[in-house]
Amino acid sequence: MLDNLTQRLGRVMKTLRGEARLTEDNIADALREVRLALLEADVALPAVKEFIAAVKAQAVGEEVMGSLSPGQALIGVVHRELTKIMGEAHSGLNLATQPPAIILMAGLQGAGKTTTVGKLAKLLRDTQKKKVLVVSCDIYRPAAIEQLKTVAGQAGAEFFPSTPTEKPVDIARNAVDWAKRHYFDVLLVDTAGRLAIDEPMMREIAELHAALNPIETLFVVDAMLGQDAVNTAKAFNVALPLTGIILTKLDGDSRGGAALSVRHVTGRPIKYAGVGEKISGLEPFHPERMASRILGMGDVLSLIEDAKKGIDEQKAVEFARKLKSGKSFDLNDFKEQIGQMRKMGGLSSMMDKLPAQFAQAAGQMQPGAEDKAVGRIEGIINSMTPAERARPELLKASRKRRIATGAGVQVQEVNRLLKQFEQTQKMMKQFAKGGMAKLMRGMKGMLPGMH
Repeated sequence: MLDNLTQRLGRVMKTLRGEARLTEDNIADALREVRLALLEADVALPAVKEFIAAVKAQAVGEEVMGSLSPGQALIGVVHRELTKIMGEAHSGLNLATQPPAIILMAGLQGAGKTTTVGKLAKLLRDTQKKKVLVVSCDIYRPAAIEQLKTVAGQAGAEFFPSTPTEKPVDIARNAVDWAKRHYFDVLLVDTAGRLAIDEPMMREIAELHAALNPIETLFVVDAMLGQDAVNTAKAFNVALPLTGIILTKLDGDSRGGAALSVRHVTGRPIKYAGVGEKISGLEPFHPERMASRILGMGDVLSLIEDAKKGIDEQKAVEFARKLKSGKSFDLNDFKEQIGQMRKMGGLSSMMDKLPAQFAQAAGQMQPGAEDKAVGRIEGIINSMTPAERARPELLKASRKRRIATGAGVQVQEVNRLLKQFEQTQKMMKQFAKGGMAKLMRGMKGMLPGMH
């Protein structure tokens, strides 16, 4: 995510060395490079100009403390201004209204709007315990209504049926009536998208807005569109009283232009970011954390939040007790730990939130390789008997051949898994003895796909 921008800014900061104070002269070249990095990242020109002017005004005259390099001092200023341009602080949904709280979702076709409705429904159910109803007013795209029905099922939300023969405003009014009579907390309304902005589309969504009077009107936009994403958001903001923006496919956006521009250009906060295709792949957008990620500092707070969502606390407590009691770490435990990591979004999601120097450890991994590696590991362990999982020392050549055949892999794959397991087992022994430093040093060999 935003790799190009992170790398360019990292190189810029390293050029400032040995100065006691930041002056116009010694930061001129650095700011020129920052400007080029932002323009390359497809950030809107007005946002770039304002950002550079603000950084210059804040940085010139800044004292470089003894413990910092000039580059680090400038990073502090850049971090503050990046946070400011993206919106200062996370802006959550406003649901303070007589139920149901109506949320109108707008956006172009292909931005991932329908999937985002499902992701938002799941987020509201899981984090705020809301009773959520979803409805599709998209009567134009083939199978749009069925797609939302499927996504709603995955999210655990209720689906209000509609047909392509009905008018969008009638569908919406019927859904509101149903939501009121069945005591739903939130109604998510999916609207029709087009391949481009046109007058009939804007007129229809304006009519829907007038009929529903939603408390939130969210614009869903594909982050990978870059400058076009900003222009589209601007056009929708003129036609509709938007209350916020959801950026989709942010994990696939190596440039970062939309994330840095859309708040500045529209004046509307980015409320959520879509990361990954899973139904759980929607995160609250925190400008300060995103600024840290762009500057290679990582986002440990979001990583901790992912861990809280993905990890079964009861199992974690039992596992810790087992280690402390001196019982050995077996292949059942190994499989359980890998499953927990997958629930947290997988290795790539975790690495994206780690500081740059740690994330480089996963740099050799191919996109998608991690899921395959985890799937293979689970398949191999599932091909073992309960006794073999509990006592890996039983696994000699003939048993390994049987397991490899059962899992549909080569014997070398079984050996590689056992080597990873042994490394992890050693680490767990260190952890049980309180050797956290040794545990961190050994962590590289633990995770599938890392070298």
